[in-house]
Amino acid sequence: MMVTNEYTGLFEQLENNISRAIVGKNTEIKLLITALLSGGHVLLEGVPGTGKTMLIKALAKSIESTYRRIQCNPDLLPTDITGFTIYHPKNEEFVFRPGPVLTNFLLVDEINRASTKTQSALLEAMEEKQVTVDGEIHQISEPFFVLATQNPIEFEGTYLLPEAQLDRFMMKFHMDYPSKGEEEDLLINQIKDPLEDVEIITDVKTLIKIQQEVKEVFVSKSIVNYIINLANRTRNHEHIFLGVSPRGTLALMNGIKSLAFYEGRNFVTPDDVKFILPYVFNHRIILHPESQISGETVESICQMIIDDTKAPVRMEK
Repeated sequence: MMVTNEYTGLFEQLENNISRAIVGKNTEIKLLITALLSGGHVLLEGVPGTGKTMLIKALAKSIESTYRRIQCNPDLLPTDITGFTIYHPKNEEFVFRPGPVLTNFLLVDEINRASTKTQSALLEAMEEKQVTVDGEIHQISEPFFVLATQNPIEFEGTYLLPEAQLDRFMMKFHMDYPSKGEEEDLLINQIKDPLEDVEIITDVKTLIKIQQEVKEVFVSKSIVNYIINLANRTRNHEHIFLGVSPRGTLALMNGIKSLAFYEGRNFVTPDDVKFILPYVFNHRIILHPESQISGETVESICQMIIDDTKAPVRMEK
């Protein structure tokens, strides 16, 4: 059974709309929308100037919502993200000044330039959709989507993201340099703002409704066992020091549901798992130092695990 044509057409419009602002990134756009539909967050890595910020700006502009940006640097404080309370002498009361995290779409630019203390200010917000300031809890409105960008870790002035922070991101993927043809189009069309042609396609009310429907996508028991087997391989692999946590398997489950819905299906397939897994698992796996020295990569290990783990053939109802 297929999902409604209304949503299928909506996703196509959304993808085409974002493509007006950034050329040649169809896979990245698909992954971004997939994460959004499942309520996850995305970590985007790449060298400066490859369109990471433009991608989230185009997505936020396509959906009628609130959007804020945080530009990270070593001097950024946790209260610069969460907000703070100040005393109002005239009214003789303390007033909460909300930080940029209280929004629908949040761009955390160059997250690995902020100190680990400041990065930790995002943990509660990303996991529980709330912030606690001076003992008072402030809820974040739904939907809440964080896209963080980071430069390659060997760049000067960057910090490694702690494992707990990385685990809050549903997906991580890379933005590479454009092809020759794509860069040619970019240079020819530079006379106007890339966001100029991006239109509002939908609103947060519709997005919340879609997110609820994504949860109803059917996942067979054989697919569940397939996911568990893949996760267990990461926990017992000779090259892996730290495998995927249960949060990672939940992220994979949510990802394949939203991918199926995005593609017009109300059921998932093993191919959905194989497509999404590298983007969900790669930042949750830590290799043994000896394996890194010998030239092994997380990407190659993930592909090896997919190839060596038997996928279900029959899909029970």
